[in-house]
Formats: sequence, structure tokens, C-alpha cells
Amino acid sequence: MANQLWREMGLKDHEYERIVELMGREPNRVELGMFASMWSEHCSYKHSKPVLKIFPTSGPRVLVGPGENAGVVDIGDGQAVVFKLESHNHPSAIEPYHGAATGVGGIVRDVFAMGARPIALANSLRFGELSEDHQRYLLRGAVAGMADYGNTLGVPSVAGEVYFNDSYRGNCLVNAMCVGLVNHDELAKGVARGVGNVVMVLGAPTGPEGIHGATFASDELSGTGAKAPEKTQEGDPDLEKRLMEACLELIAQKVIVGMQDLGAAGFTSSGCEMASRANTGVELDMDLVPKRDPSLTAYEIMLSETQERMLIVVEPERVADVESVCAKWDVDATVVGRVTDDGYFRIKEGGQVVAEVLAKHLTEEAPVYQAAAERPSWQDAVQQLDLEEVGCPGDLNAVLLQLLASPNIASKAWIYQQFEHGSEDETLLPAGSDAGIVRVPGTNKALAISVDCNSRYVYLDPYVGGMIAVAEAARNLVCSGAEPLAVTNCLNFGSPERPEIFWQLKEAVRGMADACRALETPVISGNVSLYNETDGQAIYPTPAVGVVGLLPEAEKFVTQEFKAAGDVVILLGETKPELGGSEYLQRVHGLEAGAPPALDLTVETNLQKFLLTQIRAGQVKSAHDCAEGGLAVAIAEAAIGGQLGCQLTLESTLRPDVLLFAESQSRVLVTVAVDQQEAFLSAAQAAGVPALVLGTVGGTKLTLELNGNRCLDLELSEAAKAWQEAIPCLMQN
Repeated sequence: MANQLWREMGLKDHEYERIVELMGREPNRVELGMFASMWSEHCSYKHSKPVLKIFPTSGPRVLVGPGENAGVVDIGDGQAVVFKLESHNHPSAIEPYHGAATGVGGIVRDVFAMGARPIALANSLRFGELSEDHQRYLLRGAVAGMADYGNTLGVPSVAGEVYFNDSYRGNCLVNAMCVGLVNHDELAKGVARGVGNVVMVLGAPTGPEGIHGATFASDELSGTGAKAPEKTQEGDPDLEKRLMEACLELIAQKVIVGMQDLGAAGFTSSGCEMASRANTGVELDMDLVPKRDPSLTAYEIMLSETQERMLIVVEPERVADVESVCAKWDVDATVVGRVTDDGYFRIKEGGQVVAEVLAKHLTEEAPVYQAAAERPSWQDAVQQLDLEEVGCPGDLNAVLLQLLASPNIASKAWIYQQFEHGSEDETLLPAGSDAGIVRVPGTNKALAISVDCNSRYVYLDPYVGGMIAVAEAARNLVCSGAEPLAVTNCLNFGSPERPEIFWQLKEAVRGMADACRALETPVISGNVSLYNETDGQAIYPTPAVGVVGLLPEAEKFVTQEFKAAGDVVILLGETKPELGGSEYLQRVHGLEAGAPPALDLTVETNLQKFLLTQIRAGQVKSAHDCAEGGLAVAIAEAAIGGQLGCQLTLESTLRPDVLLFAESQSRVLVTVAVDQQEAFLSAAQAAGVPALVLGTVGGTKLTLELNGNRCLDLELSEAAKAWQEAIPCLMQN
């Protein structure tokens, strides 16, 4: 083909040769664009597919696993929860407001495409340090975009995480998660089933936005291959809300045979994937597609990523029903094609066939690479840490204040207050605690949601970091009183064509898979976002993990803050001499080094089962995961939240800074009533869970005596000021 156009579209020479072999001829420009999009990493997972196979994906509650628009898990009583986490990284780096907003729109469509009503949103965000103007611009834009879109939809945002690290300076990460509810008998799937059935497009007219967005997302931001789309996608949440209501009504009326979001690669991906799943063909007529610009060509229409569009398949006699429901919601509905029996994805324009490709050639024949994986030459060096060379500061009060003011630990209220949290009847626990909790309408059940990943751990040891990401997200749910059900993830990494990056991916997934098996939380959905690097500099490997849990009794949730003076403060788990990868080591000593804290999955499983049992028995008044910043930060956050100080006493052979700021895993800070102390400690001993009484809640200070010496003596108001004002102050610059 002239000028080797396939290279400009992101295809390799041998991939183009394979396309010619499959077709028995050279593809035309429309067909080549379709192959380039569907064979991109973003759509085909051609590097990551072999790695993803090690995830456990089935379980007694799993109704739909990976491969559909979103995963589905049974929650009893004929109901199911539908959820997925997905990235919109590259678009957000180019235009943060619309990039993040359309990320929310896309993940919401994935959920209601399954027939589920979205009830909650969550997110996972990464930026460079907030000392830089551009990073503040990205944060402002991304948060505003996600908030405006979700708020307009009326779907509350109840959970999330955000980290700041220089590795994200040139490539921010914006991952959005949506959780929905569906009755078993109203579950929909993305299939083009039924030869002779009609294909319709609902929603916005097609424009020139995001053409080749999938291939752009499959190259580094400074890459020389696929170029950024000339026009980025912009969202219309008002239309999305009407589109959602129309689709859910059509599903409830049993009108729809199959439905899929027109997301990455637009008509191309949705059409061929729906046909491929059903072993049918699909024929589309470009002349029938509603267009904002009548001059759009078939090539542009097929690759456009205009937002707020759904592709549906219906029986011919139900077209009028679709039109009626859509008219009620002021949503355009147009017949654009039909289901065929020959397996071809056929595109017509002006009465002529302009593209004709077997659907399975676009989906199942995409190349799969067994990429080279090699442990980086620098991995040993970054894991080296001699604690003797890291001095213990004399003023630990000052260290705690410094950590509380770190943007990675400080209050994220500046962010989550921009999001609507829903009514108190719907959202039982909004963002700000270990997990967000939403009620299952019409029942006494509730769902808890958490998103987590410490990417510094993954950088230092991908296997251990991957395990910890799953364990901590699940632990956050257990601290709230919920049983973790299943996992979704978004694997954000650099270029898989670099052996050291592919090694990070393989090791992280291996760790995640082992943790999922141990905790009995199968992976039901997810997204892979590779090529997150700029000028050859990759981000820290960031396998963000979303977990959804179930509370059988909605009101019996627990929060992290201290509840009453006189309550007993107890630490579950064991603190070890582990400062590697800690926020303390980075913020106070300027080091991102050492081995991350070890994780014993048997110990973790035991802790989570014990804690959940005690919470459900009503024995626990507060529970807070010990994570970034270690024990001292967990204590301070519980105290600040409850506006109650504490007086603690410890005996330990550990160095004071290690005891206070190590981030040892499988630890939870709990409080119990005085009259429940002995029973709780006895139960912990019987369960084999270490439990150490630290002291009592009360007063206006945080005090801690270590081996007879007072190493913390801090007014709660001073700690609260550092924690609450850090991010607002930075964002004022």
C-alpha cells in the first residue's frame, strides 16, 4: 500500500502482511483502519492476553466474567452487582477536563450496557508533584471533568484514591470505576444474535472526534507511531442520562437482543465484537448513520469515538418500540444495519461495499505476542536499604506533621467534596473513610467499594506490590464490615515491548492473582493500559485494584474514626522493621528504595476473617487500615475524624521511627468498648491474630509513651490543621 500507511496507523510490517494473508488481498483504507484499531493493544490486548490468563475469573457468585462489557456477581435475592474499572489516561493528559469526563461516561455505558442501573462511581488518579503548575492544572481539570459528568448523571462518587509522584509527570493516570445493580432476569449482553435482526444506533450523531483514539492509546505520548486524534472527545452528560434511562427501559421491556457501548474504535469495535461473540455477521450502511457533518467518510464514521452512543440489536417488529421509548427520552434512534449469517462485518456507503472483513479476523485473529520479560538491571539496586544509614529524627512530632501534610496522605476532601455523594438513604458512607458504602435499594443490604494501589511498592517489587494492592483494597472493605466479593482492575504500565516493563507486568499480575485466590476474590472485569510513558520514561507500574463487598445488614457498617472517650485502642497485626517503600522514607529522607513490606497471604486472610466476624458481632466500634504513613498516621486519622485524642503506651525493641512509620501489612487499628476488651482479646488469641492494647481514647492530644519516653505529644488541632490544609494550600498556588 502506498506510503506504507499501516505504519502511520500503528501496525507493524509483519502485522500488515498477516492482514493481507487473512484477506487474500490488500485491505483498502477503511479496512486497514478497522484492523489497526482492533489489533491495537488497547482493543486486542495482544501483549497482555497471555499474562491475564493467570487471573482466577470464576467462583460461586460470578455470573459473568471477563470478556463482556462489565463483570457480574450474584448478591442474592435474584440481584447482581455489575462493575468495572477502566482507563482514560492519554486523552486526560491531552485535555484533562474532557478526557476525564468522557472516561466516566464510557465506564457508565459499559455498566448499563449490561442492563444494570449505575449506583456508584469511584476513581484512581495519578499525577506528578503538586509543586508544578501543570500538575495542578491536570488535577483541577480531571477532577472537575469527572465530578461534572457524574454529578449530572446523578450517580454518587463514593470512593477513590489519588497519588502524586514524579514518575507521572509526563503521563497522568485517570481510571474510572462504575458499580451498578441488575436483576438476574434483566441482564443484557453485547451480542448481535438473530440473523435478520436489525442493528440500530442510539444517542448522539457521529462526529469526527477521537478518530484512531484506540491506536493513540496504544503508543507512548511522545511516540512516533499513532498520532493523537485531531479532535478529542467531549462529553454530554445530559444526553448520557437520557440515553441510560432509554436503554434501561428497553431492557426492562425485553426489547433488546444485544447492546454495546460505542467506545474505543466506535462502530468498528462494537460491530465486530457483537458479531464475533454471536458467530454471526453484521452489515452497516454509512448513509443511514446520523452525522453532525454530512461530509464524514466511511473511514471517519467507522473509527469515530463520539460519545453517548449505543449500538443495539432488536427484532424487526420491535423497531417501533425502540423508537417510541427513545422519543420519550428525547434520544435519537436510527436503523443502520442488520445481522447476517455469513460472519462478515460489511460496510456500505453510497450503495457500494466499502469494507468487507470477517468479524473474527478483527477479533480472534489479532496477533498475540509472547513478549520478552527480563528483570531490570537496576532492580537489585533500588531494593537496597541500610536502616543504619537512615538516621532516626529527634523530633517525631515534626515528622508526623510532615507526613500528615504529604499530598499522598493528607485529606482528599478538596477532591471528593466536588463530587455529589447522593442522599443519606442511598449513600451510607461517602468518600473519606476506608471504603464507600451504598445501599441496595429496596433491601437491607449494602455494597462497599474500595480502590487501591501503592505503585511505589510495585516499582520496588512488582510481585509483592501486586499482592498488596489486592489485599489492601479487600482489607479496606473488611474494615467497613463488608465481605469482599470480586475484583476489577486497571493495569497501567509502560511499553510492553521493553522486556523490563513486561517483567513488571507479569510479576504484578502474578502477585495479584495469588492474592485473589487466597482471598477468594475472582477477577471479573478490567482494563489494560500500556505505553504509559513519555520520552522513554515509564510511569511507576500501577495495577489499580477495585473491590466490591457485601454487607447483609446495611446499618452495621463501621467507620475509621474514634467514637467515644474511654474506648480501648488495639492494634491487630504485627509491626516489623520495614521502612522500604514507605511514605516516611520518601518524604523525610528523600529515598524511594528498599524492599516493600512483606505480605503473608495466610496471615492476611486470617486477619480479615477475624475482623469481619468481630464487626458483624458488634464488638468493634472503629476500624482503620494501617497503610501509608504506618501506625502513627492511622492513629492520627482516626483521632482527627473523631475529634478525640488518645493516650497510648508501648514497649518495643523497634526503633521509634520504625515503630511509628513502618508500613507493615495485615494491620488494623481498632477500638472496642472497655467492657468488651477481654472478650475481644480472647477471640483474637483463639483466632491466632496478634492483638496489642495501645491505650485509650480521650482528651485533645495525641500522646505516645515508648519504653517510658514520650515520643509523640501533639495537639490534635495541630495535626488536623496539617492534614486538612495541605492540598488546598498547594492548589492555591
